[in-house]
Amino acid sequence: MTREAAVLVMVGVALLVLVAMLWGWRRRRGRDAGLQAPLGDIPAGAEVLATAEGLYVATTAHDRPLDRLSIRPLAFRSRVTVTVTSAGVALDMPGAPRVFVARDRLRAVGRATWTIDRVVEPGGLPFLAWEVTDEVTADSYFRVQDADPATVLDAVAQLLPPGGTPPITDASRRADQPQTGQE
Repeated sequence: MTREAAVLVMVGVALLVLVAMLWGWRRRRGRDAGLQAPLGDIPAGAEVLATAEGLYVATTAHDRPLDRLSIRPLAFRSRVTVTVTSAGVALDMPGAPRVFVARDRLRAVGRATWTIDRVVEPGGLPFLAWEVTDEVTADSYFRVQDADPATVLDAVAQLLPPGGTPPITDASRRADQPQTGQE
């Protein structure tokens, strides 16, 4: 095979891979088209319990860390400011509307070691499990950079309803069991 033929084969394979990736992402967007992130402002009078700056990593289907959900504006990685208030958790990402997960949608909080596209030290990815719809629960992962992640996790744990969802038990992925408000 000549050098030119080898280059053409490589370019053809690369194009096939790109087309397959585009096709897969379009299917995922279609699958998740009915899901919407809760957008809105922090309610007036809500007390700020904790704030942290960092990176938003991903939102996946609950307890399925490799199944990314394409929920706008949570479909892609971004910088984020996480604000925990007495009314819920706000996620502020540059160029996107504020995502506000109300207290009654929160299901669990904890730490993970990996999720889609990211592996870190044990317990390095705080996550928040929240209800998207009555049938769909999501896990949103963050990489806190300017504060102790435990401060944010403890503040969110205070908001969880007593007797929330059972703890997530995938110890191979989770560094600590999530806090569900049962303590």
